[in-house]
Amino acid sequence: MSKIKPAKGAPHARILGVGGYRPVRVVPNEVILEKIDSSDEWIRSRSGIETRHWANDEETVAAMSIEAAGKAIADAGIAAEQIGAVVVSTVSHFSQTPAIATEIADKLGTNKAAAFDISAGCAGFGYGLTLAKGMIVDGSAEYALVIGVERLSDLTDLEDRSTAFLFGDGAGAVVVGPAQEPGIGPTVWGSEGDKAETIRQTVPWNDFHVGDVSRLPLDSAGNIKFPAITQEGQAVFRWAVFEMAKVAQQALDAAGISPDELDVFIPHQANVRIIDSMVKTLKLPEHVTVARDIRTTGNTSAASIPLAMERLLATGEAKSGDTALVIGFGAGLVYAATVVTLP
Repeated sequence: MSKIKPAKGAPHARILGVGGYRPVRVVPNEVILEKIDSSDEWIRSRSGIETRHWANDEETVAAMSIEAAGKAIADAGIAAEQIGAVVVSTVSHFSQTPAIATEIADKLGTNKAAAFDISAGCAGFGYGLTLAKGMIVDGSAEYALVIGVERLSDLTDLEDRSTAFLFGDGAGAVVVGPAQEPGIGPTVWGSEGDKAETIRQTVPWNDFHVGDVSRLPLDSAGNIKFPAITQEGQAVFRWAVFEMAKVAQQALDAAGISPDELDVFIPHQANVRIIDSMVKTLKLPEHVTVARDIRTTGNTSAASIPLAMERLLATGEAKSGDTALVIGFGAGLVYAATVVTLP
């Protein structure tokens, strides 16, 4: 017989508050076209993107996270001292150690909360949400803060016609806490590492550090390019359209929710055509509100789902208590989908 006491957490968990931060600078497609041979019409038709936000020097990963998290904590109606864990999903915090989550936890005023970063690309918010739910039910934290944050403008090759127009910056955060009934459904998640090369960093940091020009990409002026994110667009598109709709349906099934019972669909904001294809494949009814925040925010990777959630609630397109299907997918290739009750 085990001598270990059983955990005494909450019976269930749910999202209690949400917050977002978008950088001040709005970047239209015309700015992107200065470096690539394309057109505004082509960018809109291929991705749905009209504008995106790019951070300035003061809008760091930490600063944007703190702004979004502060709003989420206020929205949840709790104090920062009650946060027991801070989980930050990002691929654009460039210090290998320490985790940026520790700085964020401290500056928010938490009481020495557990804090760590995860790297799960565009599925990172779903991964963090799943970890937070486990903490609440296990009892290792009464409230957990999940942040998705990116400064992808730092990792964008403005001469890469396939990706230059895609990425934006921003931060989204949610507070997860105890509930008497399920507010976060079972997570359907996984990875397909055999497809890892379809979304990747152009060169690893150690190659860039060595500075061997023969191993590094050069720009049109012959200067060494900073490592950037690149992708095989068509391969990623096919995978997302055909495979992620299946994962989304599995998440609905796992939660015992039919498409007719769904109020909101918040997919990762990667591409409007992918979103529209998933809606069609899932046969979502017309009454389901679909997030298309990508039009004015771009692809913000781990931040895209909480940012889209925050905007839908702020505009009244979604309301507290709505049942929402969320799914993230991207570099790895990784994915995570679940059904949640909106705060």
